[in-house]
Amino acid sequence: MPTLERTRVRSTLAVAGVMWALSGCGGDLVAPDSLIEKPGVEGFYNQIANACGRHSLGNQPLNDVINISNGDDNDYFLDETSKLYDGRIDRTTYATDINGFFPTGTNTPALNCIYAQLDQAAPP
Repeated sequence: MPTLERTRVRSTLAVAGVMWALSGCGGDLVAPDSLIEKPGVEGFYNQIANACGRHSLGNQPLNDVINISNGDDNDYFLDETSKLYDGRIDRTTYATDINGFFPTGTNTPALNCIYAQLDQAAPP
């Protein structure tokens, strides 16, 4: 059965190649922060939308910022909020980052509401 053995070797090599590629070709490839999320962050986004959606970031209601598909505002907000939720940044850094991206000077009610939700969220 030499043909079966060659098929196994090719299959094994193919699987090894796929695993090597997915591992980042030696570990140098790092996923963007927005793709590295602990379980539960989606629930936190929903919690923010439900409790804080009427507040605004910049000139947009927070619900719009959370729900815009593939927009820069949405991506940035979700990335920063996941960092806050995961404890990778503190509240001061979060506020500085959000206020820099949405520079209207009217973000405080939304930020305070997000912090209140963070205080209520179960640890990830």
